[in-house]
Amino acid sequence: MATIDDVQKLALGLPEPLRAALAADLLGSLSPVLHDEDEGVAEAVRRDAELDGNPAMGIGLEKLDRQVQDRRS
Repeated sequence: MATIDDVQKLALGLPEPLRAALAADLLGSLSPVLHDEDEGVAEAVRRDAELDGNPAMGIGLEKLDRQVQDRRS
């Protein structure tokens, strides 16, 4: 049987989108007691699935940085 270190090493070797999907699946498998009271985890999972369905909805880091800077101005 694989150890947690083995599993983690394999998971970290996955491309980022697959790691994100794996993380969402793992979070979704936890009991509700461990979820955010405000359903933040559910919202993150929903947005992740939405982005998987339409990658064009995403923005790049440079655009995000500009938006943050614009809000601070």
